[in-house]
Amino acid sequence: MTYQDYLERKPLILTVATTGGVHGKDSNPNLPEQPEEIAQQVRECEKAGAAIVHVHGRDEHGENDASRLQAVNDAIRAECEDIVIQNTTGGQSSLEKRLQGIRTDPQPEMASLDMGPFNRDQHIITQHTRHNIEALAKEMREKGIKPELEVFNNGHLNETHQLVEKGLLEEPYYVNIIFGSGTFSMPSPENVLNLVRNLPEGAEFNLLATGQHQLPLTTLAIILGGHVRVGMEDNLYYERGQQAESNAQLVRRTARIAEELGRDLATPDEAREILGIPE
Repeated sequence: MTYQDYLERKPLILTVATTGGVHGKDSNPNLPEQPEEIAQQVRECEKAGAAIVHVHGRDEHGENDASRLQAVNDAIRAECEDIVIQNTTGGQSSLEKRLQGIRTDPQPEMASLDMGPFNRDQHIITQHTRHNIEALAKEMREKGIKPELEVFNNGHLNETHQLVEKGLLEEPYYVNIIFGSGTFSMPSPENVLNLVRNLPEGAEFNLLATGQHQLPLTTLAIILGGHVRVGMEDNLYYERGQQAESNAQLVRRTARIAEELGRDLATPDEAREILGIPE
């Protein structure tokens, strides 16, 4: 993907990550946690232009719980028109829990795939071995689930190239480059350009940036011909000192920016076509 894709007005895939597995209502009371609550916000995001929803499950107390993915998937399908469901296989360390993200019924069209371990906040360490990564990649390929390759730092991009060389992925490779604190890539325009420059040939890229970096770096990705993810999993604020009212508020802002920059938002079907997901 290149600046030429931007000039040619390639449709922009907008993903919303409504919930995540880290922040709770104590950080922002507008963050949805329960299935129906999540689904209602996803519906508003779909109306605002989101083509993909990245999904986490929470238990009745708001704690991260992969076993609740089925309930969230069911609620979204009941509430929404056609949005592509992308279940997480992250947010936990064991392979058994990660596999729950690709074993819902029906299976998701997409699933995230962390490309390695990382640290976040003061006490969160996500373990993820090559054995786990390859096991998940193989099962996704067998089931026809499109992986979203989550690249949290430069080393994870090395791992992405390795999966390509091993033939465990199919083009187009959908690489989500991630910027933030801890062991994430340092958020700066220069680092965005460097990571994009080193993507494997045949890749489509999505950009995710946490907190205050969400707005400027996703805007840069739009100009570079990439796709973007926004939402309260990654950013609890609309602007400095002002909490986000909802996920749809963040989606609507990105939709307005894309329109001003001359890129149309991809519909869910256009997103499937761009990413090679069978309808």
